[in-house]
Amino acid sequence: MDYQQTVCKKDGVSGIGLHTGEIVNLVISPLKEDSGIIFKRSDISKNNIIPAKFFNVTNTKLCTEISNASGIKIATIEHIMAALWGMDIDNALIEVSGPEVPAMDGSSKEFISLIKRAGIKAQSKKRKYLKILDTIKVTDEDKEIVIESANNFAIDFDIEFNHQSIGHQNYSLSDSTKFEDEIGNARTFGFLCDVEFLKKNGLARGASLNNSIGLSETGVVNSEGLRCEDEFVKHKILDCVGDLFLSGYRIIGNIKATKAGHNLNNAMLKKIFDNPDSYKII
Repeated sequence: MDYQQTVCKKDGVSGIGLHTGEIVNLVISPLKEDSGIIFKRSDISKNNIIPAKFFNVTNTKLCTEISNASGIKIATIEHIMAALWGMDIDNALIEVSGPEVPAMDGSSKEFISLIKRAGIKAQSKKRKYLKILDTIKVTDEDKEIVIESANNFAIDFDIEFNHQSIGHQNYSLSDSTKFEDEIGNARTFGFLCDVEFLKKNGLARGASLNNSIGLSETGVVNSEGLRCEDEFVKHKILDCVGDLFLSGYRIIGNIKATKAGHNLNNAMLKKIFDNPDSYKII
């Protein structure tokens, strides 16, 4: 069986928050076995710890935000959670000097680099997995996630946007070791026609073509274009695995998602843990 892993040493990055527009520092540090992923607001001196668990999710509008009982929040955690999942990190402290994880380039790429710089080390206790025993489904109009029992992990994702640069896209990932190469550098995306509305509502204040794929009515506006033609659906997979890692475990099961987002990802975890007969920890 696999053993739990953490990072070897403390290391950090700085960047702008996608929604707040604030410059923030992020530092990753090792933690002992069975600690899980823990976030800490380094700019606040008391009640500043927020475990990365699905029951601490308090907002899923255009990102995933977690809060503690004191109302201390950290938003846009999904991209670093995906990087931690993809790099097999079970235990780590993530200190953030503000209310939002920095966007970096809009993908998990720079968080993966951070983890590599910090180093990865095996620990003394075996890793625990969340094994799905029964089919579980959550839906919201035409959006859906289904998880079925299996002997391994796989995710198959469909998206559909009425835009000539996206349309219908499908992608599958059945090997988490391929996350870095296939999924990790897929960037978040947004439509230019929505930007002013979002900014008026306190969102996307730090969004730019440096940390997002921008879409006009006619196509992608980033001068470098896309990193791959299916970058859009790959980013949705990135978001999904990051959100589902808030279970506290790696999932053993087959996931089929259609047009799903942060809200449905969190609803799936709530439904799993509300039905004890549907899973076991192994």
